[in-house]
Amino acid sequence: MTATTTADRQAPPHDGGGRADSGQARPKRPRLPGRLRRISLPYLLLLPALLLELLVHLVPMVIGIVMSFKELTQFFIRDWGTAPWSGLDNYRVSIDFDAPIGQALLHSFFVTCAFTVLSVGLCWLIGTVAAVYMQENFKGRGLLRAVFLTPYALPVYAAVITWAFMFQRDNGLVNHVLGDQLGLTDGQTFWLIGDNSFVALLTVSVWKGWPFAFLIIMAGLQNIPRELYEAAAIDGAGIWQQIRRITLPSLRPVNQVLVLVLFLWTFNDFNTPYVLFGKSAPEAADLISIHIYQSSFVTWNFGTGSAMSVLLLLFLLLVTAVYLVLTSRGRKPADG
Repeated sequence: MTATTTADRQAPPHDGGGRADSGQARPKRPRLPGRLRRISLPYLLLLPALLLELLVHLVPMVIGIVMSFKELTQFFIRDWGTAPWSGLDNYRVSIDFDAPIGQALLHSFFVTCAFTVLSVGLCWLIGTVAAVYMQENFKGRGLLRAVFLTPYALPVYAAVITWAFMFQRDNGLVNHVLGDQLGLTDGQTFWLIGDNSFVALLTVSVWKGWPFAFLIIMAGLQNIPRELYEAAAIDGAGIWQQIRRITLPSLRPVNQVLVLVLFLWTFNDFNTPYVLFGKSAPEAADLISIHIYQSSFVTWNFGTGSAMSVLLLLFLLLVTAVYLVLTSRGRKPADG
């Protein structure tokens, strides 16, 4: 009995196939549920944001695309699903530039392009100059940075309504300063109607948009080593040469993203013209966003308005794709 027990203790254990174990510990395989949990955790965390994006953006976009193929007018508002299909008729009407609707849309498109180019260019220029200036150490720099960011922090509606009061003809601050104080105008200028409405709209857009460019560029400047500027100064480079040779090339990745974001925001801007001019914007400031709103909610032709929105979406996607391709090609030689 004792011998058998001792032999059993000394004999190596056998596996199910009758083979003796070598005595080395076999590595433990990771449990599949734990691995799945680690892989799926990021997707689970992103799921609420994806669902919200689906509800807020994708679902209305799909509904708008469907509406663009329907003859949806005021007669079918109560039950727009019963509106008859019109095929591509809404798109043909929108791009028929010989007809009044197409001519008005083309004019609005050109106004929006000019407005976007000027607004984005001025926002980038003012933001870059202010960010470069803020890199110097001087008393009160922190307070001045906070003041510069005030237009960006204010609610859009409150800021634009304030500007609308300032642009009033009889008692507005703009006419009082330019006319009574500086003598640059006669003090009776109409800013919210006529050709001057474009200048008023551009002023408000630049005022509330350049602090964003200032914030992004100022963050990008923090990543440029100060040793580069010190070495350039020792070599005799002036301030303009340092900006041209060091600052702008170093900010190129930041500027590429910044310009694209400003372009998309400005081209789609609806709040500024709507609050500044109301439902009917002047012809000189007829941005395409407010034009689509008028075509949909003023004339009650939602089918044509939806077709214009889809055309705008396709245009912005095309411009974005071309811009990304061009900027990525520009980065390849530098990266190589």
